[in-house]
Amino acid sequence: MYTEDFVEEVRSRSDIVDVVGQYVHLERKGANFFGLCPFHNEKSPSFSVHRGKQIFHCFGCGEGGNVFTFLMKYENMSFPEAVKSLAERAGMQVPEEHLSDGAMQARNKRQELLAINKEAALYYYHLLHEEAGKRGLDYFKERGLSDVTIRHFGLGYAAVGGSPLTAYLRSKGYTDAQVIEAGLAAHDEKRGVYDKFWNRVMFPIFDSSNRVIGFGGRVMGDGKPKYLNSPETPVFDKGRNLYGLNYAKNARTGHVILCEGYMDVIAMHQAGFTEALASLGTAFTGQQATLLKRYTEDVILSYDSDEAGIKAAMRAIGILKESGLRGRVLNLSPHKDPDEFIKAEGKEAFQDRLRAAESTYFFELRIAQRDYDLSDPDGRTRFIRAAAKRLCEFGEPIERENYIAATAQKYGVALEDLRRLVSETAAREGIAAQRREPRRTGTDGSTANKSAEERGLKPQRMLLTWLTDEPELLSVVTRYLTPEDFSDELYRKVAERVFRDIAENRLQPAAIISAFPEEEDQKRIAQIFDTPMTGVETKAERERAMENLIRDIKKRSMERKMEGLKSDDPQYLQQVIANRKAVDSLDALKIRL
Repeated sequence: MYTEDFVEEVRSRSDIVDVVGQYVHLERKGANFFGLCPFHNEKSPSFSVHRGKQIFHCFGCGEGGNVFTFLMKYENMSFPEAVKSLAERAGMQVPEEHLSDGAMQARNKRQELLAINKEAALYYYHLLHEEAGKRGLDYFKERGLSDVTIRHFGLGYAAVGGSPLTAYLRSKGYTDAQVIEAGLAAHDEKRGVYDKFWNRVMFPIFDSSNRVIGFGGRVMGDGKPKYLNSPETPVFDKGRNLYGLNYAKNARTGHVILCEGYMDVIAMHQAGFTEALASLGTAFTGQQATLLKRYTEDVILSYDSDEAGIKAAMRAIGILKESGLRGRVLNLSPHKDPDEFIKAEGKEAFQDRLRAAESTYFFELRIAQRDYDLSDPDGRTRFIRAAAKRLCEFGEPIERENYIAATAQKYGVALEDLRRLVSETAAREGIAAQRREPRRTGTDGSTANKSAEERGLKPQRMLLTWLTDEPELLSVVTRYLTPEDFSDELYRKVAERVFRDIAENRLQPAAIISAFPEEEDQKRIAQIFDTPMTGVETKAERERAMENLIRDIKKRSMERKMEGLKSDDPQYLQQVIANRKAVDSLDALKIRL
């Protein structure tokens, strides 16, 4: 890792407005800059960037942080990668990271393999455009790909006969062992070292940082296997990467389209649907779902419409649910796959199908429906019972009720009858997801309690925002409050830093964010520093607002202390008396600013 001094120097030289402005169109409004959030789909700007505080915060989706956080989120970089990128942008000399010998060897190995893959990708691409690659180029042209698309995806060709790639890489100074470790060659006693890919059109596979990590190759003719992927290597894990993610992550459509094959992804991108991506020759995995969750919560499945595609979609639906992702299913009928659909119907018709994508619940129900004869009363009854069982799986009461109503309407069932059947099914089978509304009162983390907790935190955020805007007010605040008066652990830690840094005349909100490595903490801190008040223009309004904030925070602090005491505790009575005096004092509080 880099030293704290170097990281802070990089941050101080990387103006967040300039950096974010390379990705987002920003317009100045008052002291801040606003634009459309790059992390969720919106029509009205709710994404703010503060030059003074060097932070960003979206009021819509809650994303926030400093310049490192932005780059890590937008480009899917690690923290060291973001530091290095910004340092190079600022023209700074980047020191070597402090790594153990083992970590250094692993990093060097990865860089070596990435360099070999890059050379191989260039070789395959250039060969595609030579006479030896004419067969591959003709294939791509027959599939309707333009020169721009071929170049965009770096498509290439692996020739027939010999081991030309291995020979080329040798000429670049790489050993046979290195080429074999990269998955580009193999060895046996009969043939010696030979190219892994031959007589195939080649699809370079990029990671989210646009580095070539492997290849997929489709055979020309009837050879087997039809598709061949690179083997697992230190830089290529099929279950943890997705084809097209390097482009799809920047589509900003609010969703991604998950399909089966490379050509489906490429055809959709060429038609303008740059949110398309695919798994890498394997079934969709939980690790891939986790990767997707960094960029979106909404996944549209666009699998082939044949039985194999339906089976793959059903499996993927289960993984999406387990990962907390929302799923919808694209109906491509009467066509088999997205490529075929777009060629036959056009991109406008495909866009219409996207808008009409079916919820995974109704897709599963439609597939299950094939096992029942709905024209027969017995078959219809058994089908509705099966639907009721699926409805029990919705854990959120409002969501479940919405789907009950939609199912009743779609299949012509009386709403009350279906609602009762769902309740009876849940009770009979003990399905945990079927539960009542949380109690409105209680101490078990119910919705009501969380709402009350949020109301208690807002004054704390507003006060800390005010202090970062006007640090000179700290002397007023500290007459009545200490960091211990802030009710949330993270808020207390932030208050400690704010109070200390103002006192030492070195307050930098962006630096405070960097002190907390967890992404969720950084988002919350950005919100803490970006919760302004309205209607506080005059001196009297400002004084009244400060009185109210201090009063709210202090009273909540006293309530929290009382919650930790029992009525038979010797200190209980003393605390009650002290609290009453304090409340009287707070009620009479008069602040002059």
